Amino acid sequence: MRVLERLRAYLIAGLLVTGPISLTFYLAWVFVSWIDGWVAGLLPAAYNPATYMPFRIPGLGLFIVVAGLMLIGWATAGYLGRFFVRLSERLMNRMPFIRGVYGATKQIFETVLAKQSNTFREVVLVEFPRAGMWSIGFITGKTEGEIQDLAEDEMVNVFVPTTPNPTSGYLVFVPRPDIVLLSMTVEEGIKMVISGGIVAPPARPKLSAGADEANRGVALEEVEQRP
Repeated sequence: MRVLERLRAYLIAGLLVTGPISLTFYLAWVFVSWIDGWVAGLLPAAYNPATYMPFRIPGLGLFIVVAGLMLIGWATAGYLGRFFVRLSERLMNRMPFIRGVYGATKQIFETVLAKQSNTFREVVLVEFPRAGMWSIGFITGKTEGEIQDLAEDEMVNVFVPTTPNPTSGYLVFVPRPDIVLLSMTVEEGIKMVISGGIVAPPARPKLSAGADEANRGVALEEVEQRP
């Protein structure tokens, strides 16, 4: 029986070591293959480098996409590039339905890419979807405009992600006193959401109620003062 238990332990240890590595490489391979196939379908055979290769080069399509994006970015940095960008934006803004989609999409990309480090600022607990049920959320900023004017308390924007896909979720506006600030990092919070709670961050020593409340207020004030 001891031999079987040891073999079982070795098997589980092997799965724990190879499982995450294999899954990571598999997902990366699927993504690269999808990009390669998509680029190969767009390029004519005469201009497709894969046509002249005696064998398939994984990642060639991804390299072409990255190089193309860098070339477009370099072109738009010049005077003519900026002129065409402004012209295209004017055309987009004159189309009734397109301008709404384009404006929202542009704002999302600018927020995520230009301010990537500040997109998710703090990990918090909020009562969602109803009182008594708690969900992990990420502070994305201080509520402003009409929503804040209609609320009695000071409000904070909180993004509540879904499991296992954290890119979708709900935007909720939570009164500042109802937010429970967590000590875990944003990366640890995202890992916990993706794993469905299986991967939990290590426990950290808790402060006293008064000190915890004071630190929570200071942390939220720092979050709101960030650009």
